[in-house]
Amino acid sequence: MLFVCSQNRLRSPTAEQVYSTRRDIEVASAGTNYDADTPLTYELVAWADVIFVMEKTHRTKLQKKFKDSLKAAKVICLDIPDDYEFMDPELIALLKGRVSRYLD
Repeated sequence: MLFVCSQNRLRSPTAEQVYSTRRDIEVASAGTNYDADTPLTYELVAWADVIFVMEKTHRTKLQKKFKDSLKAAKVICLDIPDDYEFMDPELIALLKGRVSRYLD
């Protein structure tokens, strides 16, 4: 699973941290902006079987820039605005509530 936000500083790293403790899945996170802490790459997109984007704008950027690499990945928008700090308990609750339905 790949979690994507803009800067890869707050939302997607929180999601990566929350789900990194699970032994049944591999997780990573990245940002769509060129100056993101971990910028989104073709390799990450090709690696992911599921990509969770935080906002619709992230899905649009992902589809425009990585169209050819997205053939196998399922892209899911979580609709989580950039209103939270890293590891904010409210953000964690939102992530768990919205991601859990996609996990086996």
